[in-house]
Amino acid sequence: MIRPPLPPFDAKTATEKVRKAEDAWNSRTPEKVAMAYTPDSRWRNRSDFISGREEIVRFLTAKWTREQDYRLIKELWAFQENRIAVRFAYEWRDATGAWFRSYGNENWEFSPDGLMRLRIASINDLPIWEEDRLFHWPFGPRPHDHPDLSDLGL
Repeated sequence: MIRPPLPPFDAKTATEKVRKAEDAWNSRTPEKVAMAYTPDSRWRNRSDFISGREEIVRFLTAKWTREQDYRLIKELWAFQENRIAVRFAYEWRDATGAWFRSYGNENWEFSPDGLMRLRIASINDLPIWEEDRLFHWPFGPRPHDHPDLSDLGL
């Protein structure tokens, strides 16, 4: 399976790869997201260590059960050869209705076929009031005219 754009990345292809990842995660479809990773992909997500697509699906299923009304924005931070660094923020609410904005950074490494083989994510959660939410688009991909993280001052 080939997943363009392929490394080595330039500014345009790295930005495209980041947006495709954002759109996939905003689908909240674990099986769809998992297909962007190698079958033996390794993750560190906060303090969780995940290996392979099956574990990715289990992890994301639990995540999006717990993190309701999830909306994510990713932004390219840096790239080189087959690696991309992103910063991101996402908003979500828990089962009690409390809202959070989670901030983080990810380091990605890709195989030659464009599948991600390594994902290292560091994430912090900040409680927010519902009226302080900034991500209000309908379920699914962020509209192309919606401000990005830099435009929002995040």
